[in-house]
Amino acid sequence: MRSNVRDFIASFKKELARPNRFDVFIPIPLVMAPFFSNMNEQFSLRCEMTEMPGRTFATTERKIGSVPIQKFPYQSVFNDLQMTFIVSGDMKEKLFFDEWMELINPSINYNFRYKVDYCIDIGITQYDMQNNETYRAVLIDAFPLAVSQLDLDWSSDGYHKLSVVFAYSQWQLGKVGDIASNAGIQALESFVGG
Repeated sequence: MRSNVRDFIASFKKELARPNRFDVFIPIPLVMAPFFSNMNEQFSLRCEMTEMPGRTFATTERKIGSVPIQKFPYQSVFNDLQMTFIVSGDMKEKLFFDEWMELINPSINYNFRYKVDYCIDIGITQYDMQNNETYRAVLIDAFPLAVSQLDLDWSSDGYHKLSVVFAYSQWQLGKVGDIASNAGIQALESFVGG
């Protein structure tokens, strides 16, 4: 069956998905909430660039009988995800991620805390041209893996962009209500209790 130009044009009856129609929702880890209240909305507005997560299968090769070598999946792999934030004049975004890294690995002794103390669920939402939600991915048990440097330059009149790489255990399709993390409550209990 051969397609023509008319068929091709007819396939675009709906608006195309645009990469600039998105926002992110980053809950504040509960133990950090007293110092960084209302940062959720700021991150949503200041996240300049990110990615929708993907999924890959790790495979092993096997030859069975006379059939050519075949690949068999044995595990799902979720790659790290990067977000870039516009930094405000008070450097609040940089301070927040520096403190989150410090929560994970305190520089007083460099002993890593348990993941339950610092992991959260992050939401990434795609919208159509009418601002209707069309897709949402929730990163489960996410935490910052790397926070980039901020270059200083007397000849530059631009603004700071902070890149943060997040690790997460998996991602799922979700809704706003699904992006509630139990990690914050458990972290607070562990800090209060011990």
